Amino acid sequence: MEVLEATTGTPWMAWGAVGLAGLVAVGVYYLIFSVPAEQQGKRAVELGGGSLGREQVADNYKEYATFFKKPKEIEKADNVPKLVDTFYNLVTDIYEWGWGQSFHFSPDVHGKSHREATRLHEVKVAELLKLKSGMKVLDAGCGVGGPMRAIAAHSGSKVVGITINDYQVARARSHNKKAGLDPQCEVVCGDFLHMPFPDNSFDAAYSIEATCHAPVLNEVYQEIYRVLKPGQLYVTYEWVTTPKYRAENKEHVEIIHGIEIGNALPGLRSFAQIEEIAKEVGFEVLQNYDLALPPASPWWKRLKMGRVAWYRNHLVIAFLTFLGIAPQGVVDVHEMLFKTAAFLTKGGETGIFTPMHLLVLRKPAE
Repeated sequence: MEVLEATTGTPWMAWGAVGLAGLVAVGVYYLIFSVPAEQQGKRAVELGGGSLGREQVADNYKEYATFFKKPKEIEKADNVPKLVDTFYNLVTDIYEWGWGQSFHFSPDVHGKSHREATRLHEVKVAELLKLKSGMKVLDAGCGVGGPMRAIAAHSGSKVVGITINDYQVARARSHNKKAGLDPQCEVVCGDFLHMPFPDNSFDAAYSIEATCHAPVLNEVYQEIYRVLKPGQLYVTYEWVTTPKYRAENKEHVEIIHGIEIGNALPGLRSFAQIEEIAKEVGFEVLQNYDLALPPASPWWKRLKMGRVAWYRNHLVIAFLTFLGIAPQGVVDVHEMLFKTAAFLTKGGETGIFTPMHLLVLRKPAE
């Protein structure tokens, strides 16, 4: 009787195993082939190294990591543009796949999705700048153009973005065309420390979590001041340490250093420094405060909620690398970003770091 039960039960067990395997296969297919980033970004099978060849990704990641193992290298301002360019070759596809087309944070908004909260954070810039149709606006450090498209669509203004990474230029132009915003959005490849624009040529300017990459903040502020028309506004969301940061606290130092390593930062500045620098350049400071402070909801909530997704995505990338679809080195980049997310979360929870210190600046009228 026992033999008969075992024999009759075997087909059901086999079919059950087949069914389970089928579900797993469908799940893997869904994750790898069908899940784009939040805003129609990359799919997992498209992950690569930006402008780098497949065989260059691993070596470039190792080269990037050595910058931070040799403090004197990162202190050399001339080395920073290449460091930032390499960083965005390595991370742009992963950012688009796992985060979306807007490479920045935003306060969590009750009842709103992450995408909606991101859009509100971007539209706030347009409102602070008092943008109108026909105005020419500079986006200094535009990435793949998520904020550019939101601001152009909301205000009707023409936005000109600049990014140091030529792969991001191509991605931004592609997204602009798909969004039907080509006539309003222009993207230029260049260094925002040396912009290819005439003096007094923009009606407004903004940067969203971008100038933190500048080795010397004075230089990028001076360039924005130069190209901005007299009497016009510049709005920036800055990555800074807050009044709670203590340089003598080892944990604080470790957190900030972890944020710098995982984001190609030559060194975070303090909240007080950015205002002083703006004034030194010649700007009038109209507003100066941290958008992350209460009653704002935690901006790092998305990072904490996304830990399961990070683990899932890491397995997907490892599998794609094993299959030879993703280049060698992409899994190392993703692991670096996962560790960075932990440091960013700690920075937010301890209150020693903010990615959204707001400055509203005006170039004096002549």
